[in-house]
Amino acid sequence: MVAEKKKSGLISHGIASQNRKGRFNYSILETVEAGIVLKGPEVKSLRMGRATINEAYAGERNGEIWLLNSYIPEYQGGVLSRFDTRAPRKLLLHKKQVDHLLGAVSRSGASLVPLDIHFNKRGVAKLTLGLGQGRKKEDKRHAIAERDWQRDKARLLRSKGKDY
Repeated sequence: MVAEKKKSGLISHGIASQNRKGRFNYSILETVEAGIVLKGPEVKSLRMGRATINEAYAGERNGEIWLLNSYIPEYQGGVLSRFDTRAPRKLLLHKKQVDHLLGAVSRSGASLVPLDIHFNKRGVAKLTLGLGQGRKKEDKRHAIAERDWQRDKARLLRSKGKDY
């Protein structure tokens, strides 16, 4: 009898945290994948899928882009090192990407919206950063109506396919 290997609840690749309101409140013009500077316990906490980036935003400090107001709770696995759960975290981007994003923010009034934190195929934590224009209330209503219509259309096509 071979003992079965128990599956751990850690995320090795895939989405760790997602900002679902980001795509609703902003129309995303383009996305960029950025690395994040993290400490060891922060990575462990991310692998457990416990981070929150709903209220997070990205901003410029000293010519660099930082992730601000993101929440990564302390890792509870017996590690004694403590860290600030809402500390600003530096984003790793190429200089041309930083210049392009900051130029778009200053020129057109766009915002840098964190969309998700994920682990790539190599297991490295990455942040998908969106360059977005804020939506007005009527645009949001239109998006809701379009989403509802797509759902109803799919439901009708499914039920129609069963009749034949």
